[in-house]
Amino acid sequence: MSESLSMSTTSAGIVHPVGLSIVVPVYRGAATVGALVAALSDLKPEGGIEVILVNDGSPDNSGDVCRELARTATIPLTYIEHARNFGEHNAVMTGLRHARGAYVITMDDDLQNPPEEVVRIYDHARLGGFDVVYTRYAVKEHEGWRNIGSRFANWVADQLMDKPKGLYLSSFRCMSALAVAEVVKYRGPYPYIDGLLMQVTQRLDSIEVKHFARVEGRSNYTMRRLIRLWMNLATNFSVLPLRLAVFAGVAMGVLGLIAAAYVIFEALIGETPSGWASLMTVTLLIAGVQFMILGVLGEYVGRAFMSANGKPQGVVRQVIAPQDRTS
Repeated sequence: MSESLSMSTTSAGIVHPVGLSIVVPVYRGAATVGALVAALSDLKPEGGIEVILVNDGSPDNSGDVCRELARTATIPLTYIEHARNFGEHNAVMTGLRHARGAYVITMDDDLQNPPEEVVRIYDHARLGGFDVVYTRYAVKEHEGWRNIGSRFANWVADQLMDKPKGLYLSSFRCMSALAVAEVVKYRGPYPYIDGLLMQVTQRLDSIEVKHFARVEGRSNYTMRRLIRLWMNLATNFSVLPLRLAVFAGVAMGVLGLIAAAYVIFEALIGETPSGWASLMTVTLLIAGVQFMILGVLGEYVGRAFMSANGKPQGVVRQVIAPQDRTS
């Protein structure tokens, strides 16, 4: 089955084969990705639409489901399979490299991001001239701990990144082809897409959309995955943790000088200086701060080592492009 794609021209005069690309990282999404593609197939955005599904080493039969969708889809659909699980942001980066649209929307495979909001987000970015449009939710249908984790991640981003205060960073976002072209230049193994976007543009906006409860299963984000995401944010796009470590070292040095002065004063007035308990308290406190500083330095050095050692951002096993489909 062949598809004739209408051309879409950006404000920069660049012609794109399609107006809107939808990138969907797939992980344990066998039960929902079919319904998502069906809903997206009914949309009629300006310039046309294509879908890119990236199977990020899913342990279920998501690969078989996606390959069948690539065979039967009524819109241009590209299927990409990672050789193993690399993480959501790595999968999105792979999808962005195959997107051909003047604008690209990233969304999850679990139907919590309503497909009917896609055209509204796209039009908001396209007509408003924004490079990035994030979505925000009046009510989030995540589990309580996920909502707390999201708020914490956004607070950390406020402290570490050059982003407008209060802008909610969500994975349901629309990006211009200009922003995408700059983001995919990053080849390191620890991508954080929002951090990359903040380095590219300040033409940002947000729009409120609905958020639904999961149709099937549980969230794929465990606490361990969230911590890894926070570490990518903290150590890849800011040196603030290193500066905080310096401040902690200076603070402990000042505290040590104060304690030393106090001990000398006690000795001069003839009192016995404070003994074992205070000494051990100060020693343990200083040791704790030193190990914290070493840990922060070790995280930066380790990531630099893994990057220099060629750790891959993603390894693609299979690509099924739209033109490969036959009726």
